[in-house]
Amino acid sequence: MSAQPDGPHGPLIPMPDHTPDALRAAVSRIAPSRVAALTQHLFEATTNAQQTQSLAPLRAFVHSWAVFIAIERYPERAARLHELERIVDAGDQDPTEAIAEIRRIREAAEKEAGL
Repeated sequence: MSAQPDGPHGPLIPMPDHTPDALRAAVSRIAPSRVAALTQHLFEATTNAQQTQSLAPLRAFVHSWAVFIAIERYPERAARLHELERIVDAGDQDPTEAIAEIRRIREAAEKEAGL
């Protein structure tokens, strides 16, 4: 796992390496209820990679879970993202600003994850 700055609003865990075992360990610490989904996604990605003889499904797996971890390891950022997703899903108001903020959060998480 790579080192991250500490502080009053620092991450719950360091950003893990981009390996299935490191991603699984990180998810088990910050979102244990999501370990089954990660395991299923890894199984599907591995199967698809074998069938297509391509690493693209495994790259997509790593990307998806690294971004998830980058977001969820900061509880305030994760809560904000979930609130924005609820706003968009509810359809009660113009989602333009919420979608733009979601995009900014995900882009920052991708950068933080080194993707």
